[in-house]
Amino acid sequence: MNFKRRAVAAAAVLAVASAGLLAVQATAEATQTTPPERAAACPDLTVSRGWYGENKARLQRMIDEYGHCGDRGHKGGARPVATFDWDNTVIKNDVGDATMFWMLRHGKVRTPQHGDWHTTSRYLTDPAAKALAKACPATGTTLPTHRDTARGTACADEILAVYSEGTTTSGKAAFDGFDHRRMEPQYAWLAQLTRGWSTPQVQRFAAAAREENLAAPIGAKQRVGTGEVTGWARYYDQQRDLIRTLKKAGFDVYVVSASPEPVAEVWARGVGIDARHTIGIRNVTARGKLTAHLKGCGTVEDGDDSMITYIDGKRCWINQEIYGVRGAAAEKVQPASRRQVFAAGDSDTDISFLRDATGLRLVLNRNKNELMCRAYDNGDGRWLINPMFIEPKGEKADPYPCATTGYTERDGGQGPVRRPDGSVIPDQNDTVFGTP
Repeated sequence: MNFKRRAVAAAAVLAVASAGLLAVQATAEATQTTPPERAAACPDLTVSRGWYGENKARLQRMIDEYGHCGDRGHKGGARPVATFDWDNTVIKNDVGDATMFWMLRHGKVRTPQHGDWHTTSRYLTDPAAKALAKACPATGTTLPTHRDTARGTACADEILAVYSEGTTTSGKAAFDGFDHRRMEPQYAWLAQLTRGWSTPQVQRFAAAAREENLAAPIGAKQRVGTGEVTGWARYYDQQRDLIRTLKKAGFDVYVVSASPEPVAEVWARGVGIDARHTIGIRNVTARGKLTAHLKGCGTVEDGDDSMITYIDGKRCWINQEIYGVRGAAAEKVQPASRRQVFAAGDSDTDISFLRDATGLRLVLNRNKNELMCRAYDNGDGRWLINPMFIEPKGEKADPYPCATTGYTERDGGQGPVRRPDGSVIPDQNDTVFGTP
């Protein structure tokens, strides 16, 4: 029985014996409130605004059940694990974007090796490599993307188009040939473009971008090349409170991000998560500098550059780095005892590690097809849907195309979203939304 959260009642029996006479009197103790020092050991969520329906109450019950106050608490064994995506889950907007924009504005992207843009990504197409080489001639150690000149702005525009849109400025595909369930070359490209810098240097870039974006007013824009891009970010108070409460209850809390790990580490400190509990895209290093090659997971070797912390890749990195699972097994769903109790995400990129969570799965609604199909279907009753805490999206007019095109195949094709038993999830209406 858990005595830490409920009032206690006890019966006391007083036996009074005297010269040949036995009197028994039973009295019930009055109901008492849990002493303050014991209540303090059972942490409560303190931020109520922004939570939809019963979400906050259900999160609190999960914390009570699996934390050190609960009957299912670790009691000296393995601590329960909570895993959070970062961008647009713990924070509004994208910290990878913020860092890329800062690097372009300050001329911190290095000229590719031998002037060959193919060295920056194995998936870069020939048209993209040619467009980048034309816009960014290799005449120095770094590229002049910070200069307000025709050459500087053209180079910044081309890099920004490839990174943000996945196309050249002329509309040609920038990447191809990758597994769409374990790699997003645009995300990986930012990590690869940090080549030649050390981890502390990249962290300083991220810290400078963080300072600017947190100081900027909500809705602010910044100029990169000839374009205007997002120039602000905010931590979600609700998620900061949730992370604090989970940690206080004895959970091991991790960030699992598709941003470069040095960047995610800088931002994660703001919610009390240290580098050891931050997992992101990791570069192979050489002589103390980051290279354009990436660390692998599972069956993917270092330098193969074919898996990052993205969809199935997030599952692999969680299994490998948190639970110590190696090789092919890291790419598989693990037994319940070796999976996170709680997970939070906002995008299809998070779907695999969210599905692995055994307790609750919190989804911030950004109208992402596969994620919302699974969350609304809610086959096991463990999915929680919440509007974004800042600038929430309004109701999606059309149903999510779960039965036809909601799922992204490994080759990039689209198909129906299926349940674990193979049945197709029917199209789902959008019912949990905010007022933009």
